[in-house]
Amino acid sequence: MIQRIQTIYLLIAFVVTGILPFIFPLWTLNDGKSFLFMQNQLYVILFGLSTTLSLLSILSYKKRQNQFVLGRLNIILNLILLGLFLYHSLNLSGETPEVSEKGIGMFLPILAIVALVLANKAIKKDEDLVKSVDRLR
Repeated sequence: MIQRIQTIYLLIAFVVTGILPFIFPLWTLNDGKSFLFMQNQLYVILFGLSTTLSLLSILSYKKRQNQFVLGRLNIILNLILLGLFLYHSLNLSGETPEVSEKGIGMFLPILAIVALVLANKAIKKDEDLVKSVDRLR
């Protein structure tokens, strides 16, 4: 399980969506307070689902096709999360009294998407290798 490269990529996606949002704020308000993802219930749900899908994908290492589908669903979920962040940042520019500067937490879904795409690429490569060996039998 851990010797496969896609497990490492999925573990990176798990850390990016499960641990790093607690550390990095999404944006900073004008009064100097950091806005973490926990202050919006929708962000909590989406980050939680993404973390859960990454963990399920890691644990389903024996079923590569299932792992591939979970990876694609996780990519779509992170794209939705990124779209919400972009929508929020474009509607609330830096000059409004609510948001003064964007945080590094807004870019976490991009890192997760990159890790998930690399994991899906490795899963596909493994699946093709197994199919080619089955053809030889």
